[in-house]
Amino acid sequence: MAEMNAYRIKSLLARIITVIFLVGLLCIMLFPFFIVIINAFKNPSEYASLGPMKLPGSLYLEGIINFWKRVDFSNKLWNSFIISFSVAILGIILSLLNAFALGIGKIRGRFLILVFFIVANTLPHEALAYPLYYFAKTLGIYDTRLSVILIFMVIQAAFGTYLLSNVFSAFPMELIEAAYVDGAKKMQILQKIVVPVSFPTLAVLFTFFFIWTWNEFFLPLIMLISNSNQTVPIAISLTQGQHNMDVTTASASALLGMLPCFLFFIIFQRTLTRGITAGSIK
Repeated sequence: MAEMNAYRIKSLLARIITVIFLVGLLCIMLFPFFIVIINAFKNPSEYASLGPMKLPGSLYLEGIINFWKRVDFSNKLWNSFIISFSVAILGIILSLLNAFALGIGKIRGRFLILVFFIVANTLPHEALAYPLYYFAKTLGIYDTRLSVILIFMVIQAAFGTYLLSNVFSAFPMELIEAAYVDGAKKMQILQKIVVPVSFPTLAVLFTFFFIWTWNEFFLPLIMLISNSNQTVPIAISLTQGQHNMDVTTASASALLGMLPCFLFFIIFQRTLTRGITAGSIK
C-alpha cells in the first residue's frame, strides 16, 4: 500500500512538473506577441519614455488607424485572402489528382516523381524568382494576383503531392476494387471514396496552405509591384525605413497582420486537430 501511494505521489509530481514546464514554455513563446500587442496601443511619446516593456497608460488607436489608411489595409487584406484561399483550394485539388495517380494508380516511375517533388520543396524562392518573373511576363500575367496564385498553387502542391501520395499508398485497396466491380469510374472513386475517407488530411493541408501563402513575402514582392495588388506582408514592410522606424506603427501593423491568421487558426482548430489525430486512413 505504501509503495502504491509513493508511486501515485511520484506520478502526481511528474505531472505537475510537466505542466509547469509547458506553461513556462508557452509563456516564452507568447512573450513576443505580448510585446507587439502592448506597443501597438502605445503612443510614440509613451514608448520613448517608458520603453517597450511597460504597459500603455491608455489605449492609443491612432497608430492602427494611421497604418490602416496609409497602406489601404482593407485592400491588402482582400488581396491576401483571395490569393491564400485560391492557392489552398487549387493546391489541394492539384495535390489530390497527383497523389491519386501516384499513390493509388501506381504509375511507372512513381519513386522518381516523388523524389522530384521532394527536391522541388527544397528549392529556395530566390532561385525561382528570375525564371518565374520572365514566365509571368511571357504569359502577360505579371503584376496580377493570378500570377501569384499559379506560382504558389504549384509550390504548395509539391508538398501536398508528396504527403498525400504516402497516405494514399496505404489506402485499403479492397474499397477501390469493390468500386471497380460495381462499375465506378476513376473520378467517381476519387470523389465518393478517396476524398471522404481522406478529408481530415485534406483539411490539414488546406489550413497549412492558407497560412503558408498568407505569410509569403519574397515572391509576392517581386510579382506584385502595383499598390492595389499587394498583400499584407508587403504592407507591413512599408512601416520600416532605411534609417528610421516608427516602433508603435510597426507594432500596430504586425498586430493587424497576424490577427487574420490567428482567427483563421482558431476557426479551423477543431478541423486541424481532427486531421492530425486521424493519423492514417483506416
